[in-house]
Amino acid sequence: GEKPYECLDCGKSFKQNSMLVIHQRSHTGEKPYECPDCGKDFSIRSSLINHVRLHTGEKPYECPDCGKDFSSRSSLINHVRLHTGEKPFKCLDCGKCFAQNSSLIVHKKFHLKQNLMCVEES
Repeated sequence: GEKPYECLDCGKSFKQNSMLVIHQRSHTGEKPYECPDCGKDFSIRSSLINHVRLHTGEKPYECPDCGKDFSSRSSLINHVRLHTGEKPFKCLDCGKCFAQNSSLIVHKKFHLKQNLMCVEES
């Protein structure tokens, strides 16, 4: 689809202006949402909501397979992948797949380190 809203800092484009505004906070460091309990600041409102649940203990998301409860939808989605075996995050360098994007990011750093070692050896 069309992404008419472009970040002037890095060139990344977005479908909605509101998503561009949220993205721009990654450049400015702006964190307008503050936890009333501990004062921690967040750039995204949903991140604050998930954080507040750590204080309240609220876990509104339940795994349909095993009944385990989670404070965020993303945590539930990651957990459900343990049951399904889904690994939607693929390394473009070697083809290895991961259930969580964070695992792929760690894996990519391994490739980067390997490439740096190869450059140093040659």
